[in-house]
Amino acid sequence: MDRDGRCQTDQSGARLFPYWSFTKPVIAALALMLESEKRLDLDAPLDLPELVAGGTLAQLLEHSAGLPDYGTLPAYHADVAAGRTPWPRDLLVARTLAQPAPFPPGEGWRYSNLGYMLAREVIEGAAGRSLAELVQERIAAPLGLENVRLAQTPADFAALHWPEARDYHPGWVYHRTLIGTAGDAARLLHGLRGLLPKAAFARMTACRELGGALPDRPWTRHGYGLGLMCGDWGDTRVFGHSGAGPFSSNAVYHCPETGRTAAAFTHGPFEGPAEQVVAKLVAGR
Repeated sequence: MDRDGRCQTDQSGARLFPYWSFTKPVIAALALMLESEKRLDLDAPLDLPELVAGGTLAQLLEHSAGLPDYGTLPAYHADVAAGRTPWPRDLLVARTLAQPAPFPPGEGWRYSNLGYMLAREVIEGAAGRSLAELVQERIAAPLGLENVRLAQTPADFAALHWPEARDYHPGWVYHRTLIGTAGDAARLLHGLRGLLPKAAFARMTACRELGGALPDRPWTRHGYGLGLMCGDWGDTRVFGHSGAGPFSSNAVYHCPETGRTAAAFTHGPFEGPAEQVVAKLVAGR
């Protein structure tokens, strides 16, 4: 999407895709909305049995809460591949937390899907609404995103473009996953600025630098904000999020310098190809 609002995507039309971890920016944006309404304090210590004392919602959203990730569990991937029913929530937590904590809250960075599951639960508790309801009321409806919704059952995935989606239960994504078109993904990211107070959007996009180039991906410098991946693709500064599941991947990014926002969805579980497509689109090449 350019400065005039024209959508720049992978030309996928009305086909529906899983957004995977592009759902994380939405979770973070909802938290910032609730904080602006004094219904949450992102920097207040959380009283959660899964979280070391002193951990905050902001740390969950920026992956600095010191939690391991369930994506490192071989049994998780084996059961997903076998088409089994998602584990009960408490079993998922127990198996994930059986791994060593990587660092105390606030003293490092490690990507954790478990952290985003906890963040979702905190947000739902503060709002008194489910994530599905919050997405419709506060994101999809205001931005006119008719195809965006939260996937909750296998039937929701049966409508997706990739045939493998019919054999996947979205409950395996414990922070939940949105589904929608590529165009709506670009419009969603592009529209977040208008949905958030100026200070909240600035906090969301503040980039904590984590490192340099990533193999087979366009990143020459990478970092993370609140629910947003950020950094440089060569001489192009970007923020957004990539996502991947067992059968597909995506990249949705905005370049502040060009004003362009683009989304790409590719077959296969590696984000690099989708990021390479988006890198050309947001740079105007």
